[in-house]
Amino acid sequence: MPEVTRRRTGEMLRELFEVLLPAPDGTQARDALTQLERRLTLSEYEKGEYASGGRRFDKIVRFATVDLVKAGWLHKEKGRWTVTADGKKAYQQFVDPEAFYKKAVRLYHQWKQSQPEDIETIDQEPEKEASAKAASITLEEAEEQAWREVDQYLRAINPYEYQEIVASLLRAMGYHVSWIAPPGKDGGIDIMAASDPLGTQSPRIKVQVKRQSQTVTVDGLRAFMALLGDGDVGIFVSVGGFTKDARDEARAQERRKVTLLNNEELFDLWVEYYDKLKDQDRRRLPLQPIYFLDLEL
Repeated sequence: MPEVTRRRTGEMLRELFEVLLPAPDGTQARDALTQLERRLTLSEYEKGEYASGGRRFDKIVRFATVDLVKAGWLHKEKGRWTVTADGKKAYQQFVDPEAFYKKAVRLYHQWKQSQPEDIETIDQEPEKEASAKAASITLEEAEEQAWREVDQYLRAINPYEYQEIVASLLRAMGYHVSWIAPPGKDGGIDIMAASDPLGTQSPRIKVQVKRQSQTVTVDGLRAFMALLGDGDVGIFVSVGGFTKDARDEARAQERRKVTLLNNEELFDLWVEYYDKLKDQDRRRLPLQPIYFLDLEL
């Protein structure tokens, strides 16, 4: 990309950090790119598209973020980009955009050379480097699209179907589900489960499932914890996730043991235990793995 200098790339990346830093829980990549574009004045080249398809601006930024990830400055998961603690330090230390990007590139090269299969240096293999980064971006975009579809599906299904997904997961994890709340008022408990078929062994598991898009606050968490007895373990599942205060409250508990799961955490467990799900349960959230060549491993 000869039309884009390292200084210009550094300007884009530092501006990207300006977008991401106010969001400690991360920002969806497509939202971050949209915000970044609004903050920049793009050249005609940057506004254009590649002959193979895809906006140049998006590809330029994504290509450069590969260096940030390997430098340990940026974390990517399910399309969500988050600045790491090292990234914050680098942003403060390297104020000059070109120096900021050059340091990230050097750290990328150090990472690449540390890989056991790499005999030659990256500087001797520019085509291989570009190919590896392009493959990484392709994989990244595919993962983003896949997660976006899963997340939208979970947010759109009937609340009681979402409840059944949680119950199916518990069964796949080896728990015995004794009760699932029918439609109507449930008193705050949606699922009851135990570690043995008769429910005679501790702990007893109480689950609340919230399929609303609103984030659960600490007050919502405390209302759920009030329903837990001394021998109970609570699982709170929320499509909208939890506030930082709510998560801090859950971690600080000594008597009331509570596990919080948002959509992403629920999905990760679903994938982990997918082989243990019954066929009828898999159909509630059916998945198909697809394998990509990842030269960045």
